[in-house]
Amino acid sequence: MSDSLQNPANSALVLFSGGQDSATCLAWALTRFERVETVGFDYGQRHAVEMEARLTVREGMGRVLPHLAARLGPDHVVDLTGYGRIAESALTADRAIEMDARGLPTTFVPGRNLVFLTCAAALADRRGLETLVGGMCETDYSGYPDCRRDTIDAMAHALSLGLDKPVVIETPLMAMTKADTWALAHELGGQPLVDLIVEASHTCYRGDRDHREAWGYGCGDCPACELRAAGYGEWVARPGGLA
Repeated sequence: MSDSLQNPANSALVLFSGGQDSATCLAWALTRFERVETVGFDYGQRHAVEMEARLTVREGMGRVLPHLAARLGPDHVVDLTGYGRIAESALTADRAIEMDARGLPTTFVPGRNLVFLTCAAALADRRGLETLVGGMCETDYSGYPDCRRDTIDAMAHALSLGLDKPVVIETPLMAMTKADTWALAHELGGQPLVDLIVEASHTCYRGDRDHREAWGYGCGDCPACELRAAGYGEWVARPGGLA
């Protein structure tokens, strides 16, 4: 049996974009599973910096969590550029970031997490990985209906039926605010992990790596930057929030 199929009951595949949430989820998974692999999705994002950040954060994770570095296995990238053209949004095309007629932000990519989870489940099945880990969060979900608890639970049920086996989707950030996410990162890896997320992860919808704030790089006024900045400020203001 190949290494990829050993001990599946204690293994995980992390949906890994290289952003703050998925970086925190990767650290979370490394503390809980003996074997962890990552998967990213190229869906035609306008900003290549997101795909570059994935590699930087992954490489840095071994430095800030050296006692867990041996648990981190291969990275995989799935080409979904055809889907990205179908599900055009402000993240894949030159469109203004605003609310649409349904009250959803134009950064919403229709069905993105549903597609991601389906592809991740297929990959996990072939790699012998038991658990999917995603950074979906309904507390600070920015208006994305595919980040809600009900959506993820329904996907886990559908995938379990479709693959004829239990599909477990762990979402450790689901009930957390962005301040809680910063706190979790600090709990998992101390200041070194927080520093890695600040310096290397990428969340800004505009792909801005020119402007550096205390919470990281970004334009500062897109919805993703506003959430990240507000969460950082709230966490720092908590007693013992920043070392």
